[in-house]
Amino acid sequence: MNFNLLLSNIARHISLSPEEIAFFTSLLKPKLVKKGEFLLREGNICKYESFVVRGCLKTYYLDENGFEHIIDFSIEEWWADDLYSLLTQTPSKSNIKAIEDTDILQISNPDLEMLYQKIPKFERFFRILFQNAFITQREQINQALSASAEERYSLFLKQKPYAEKRFSQKDIASYLGVTPQFLSALKKRLS
Repeated sequence: MNFNLLLSNIARHISLSPEEIAFFTSLLKPKLVKKGEFLLREGNICKYESFVVRGCLKTYYLDENGFEHIIDFSIEEWWADDLYSLLTQTPSKSNIKAIEDTDILQISNPDLEMLYQKIPKFERFFRILFQNAFITQREQINQALSASAEERYSLFLKQKPYAEKRFSQKDIASYLGVTPQFLSALKKRLS
């Protein structure tokens, strides 16, 4: 598999020597997650950081009534994981499922720890990733609590202009915390 997309993603934050690149890429495992398949199921422990090379995943949980609540979408150049499960090695409360055939590169938790020991600058890289993930999640929570559905939808399209071509209306509605019918009515009103 070609590592260029991942290496250019990493190069935005840290510089690697050819030897460090060779060591890092030796730890990566390519995987194809077919549309509809799970990368992670609720109740399992997240064992990998997964970088999306091609495709799209959705991270969601099911409420007590079986309704899906999408937390995030991971497209090309995004990382997918249940960070809480990965770091605590406890069962995940989330599901990660492919909504398109998705090629990923994975690094296991033990290999990640070894990477931190052998190439400490990767701790900086993943710290930046985790900080950005925390900030994004905090903004998402604030929007869910304070913004109207119309404002959340407009911001969603601004942040993810590819969304309506790649995600179903049902998935977009779930992410925004509204019903598909409400989203349909909102889109009609806005057009």
